[in-house]
Amino acid sequence: MKFSREDAEFMSRALHLAERGLFTTDPNPRVGCVIVKDGQIVGEGWHRQAGGPHAEVEALRQSGARAQGATAYVSLEPCCHHGKTPPCTDALVAAGVSRVVAAMKDPNPRVSGEGLRILENAGVSVACGLLENAATTLNPGFCKRMTTGRPYIRSKLAMSLDGRTALPSGESKWITGEDARRDAHRLRARSSAILTGIGTVLQDDPELTARLPESAGEILQPVRVILDSRLRMPATRRLAQGRNRAVALTALSDKARSQALSDRFEIETLPAAPDGRLDLTAVADWLGHRQFNEVLVEAGPILNGALLRENLVDEWIIYAAPVVLGDRANGLFHLPDLTRMAERFELTISDVRQVGRDIKLTLHRK
Repeated sequence: MKFSREDAEFMSRALHLAERGLFTTDPNPRVGCVIVKDGQIVGEGWHRQAGGPHAEVEALRQSGARAQGATAYVSLEPCCHHGKTPPCTDALVAAGVSRVVAAMKDPNPRVSGEGLRILENAGVSVACGLLENAATTLNPGFCKRMTTGRPYIRSKLAMSLDGRTALPSGESKWITGEDARRDAHRLRARSSAILTGIGTVLQDDPELTARLPESAGEILQPVRVILDSRLRMPATRRLAQGRNRAVALTALSDKARSQALSDRFEIETLPAAPDGRLDLTAVADWLGHRQFNEVLVEAGPILNGALLRENLVDEWIIYAAPVVLGDRANGLFHLPDLTRMAERFELTISDVRQVGRDIKLTLHRK
């Protein structure tokens, strides 16, 4: 289907609006909508948070009677089912919109083309697929969870020029500069959850909260999830502080220990792998079941090595700093000794950019 230059401009605006919900819409997708009549924008809106009005409703409220005979550009197919809010298809039809252009179909099986079909049956002209790649990129976690049941998992690491993450003593603050650390906080803010291992908690005592300037707007803090197969979590760690509760995933069935920690942590028992550690596929399934869209891994070489081996990470973000730590320092991944080059793990670089003094690499598994 052919789209005009004007179509592309208005859809770009809808996608720009959708980005305003980058930190607040979980578990819903980020969606923007623009209502256009006679070549002029008469209404626009974006989805701000789950349970609140959808982007189409916000835009229709602004346009009022001017929506009659207008075109609605929306970054995701309008919903057609009753959830916490009524169907957007009903609102568009009632407003008299004559045309709807969607960037992509909704991957949610409850919609997945049905919203467009309902609009078409109501006499609304529909089109789909304009700037689809940009729309998909905006919601990688929602798209993956709706099609596979698992979240989009990205791991963030920081390394020296010689590929090291910490000194032999464990000291790692700070390898990267302030700009890279600020960029990493944006990764936290857009994530539904932050995943780490008990080793990182015991070594670094991290807080794992998203800290951005006030100008960044509202932030829905990610849930902190700790892999703690033997339930070694001390109740005194910083993860136990504050209003944002943390979840400890364990393979240990110890009611007394779980009860002792239950006032500070949510405890979940999951299956163990043969080595006694948590089964990481079960962890990925649990993360999807909890409706987490994007999960950020902030962990050490043991967990990152295991995730690499099991191919559970969708995206690797590596900040490389122009410093050298030496060959006795810790590496990025703990992996079994490889004896042949054919056994190596290959990644594809999808983006390289400079962030302050550091280089940010974005990679995916081949």
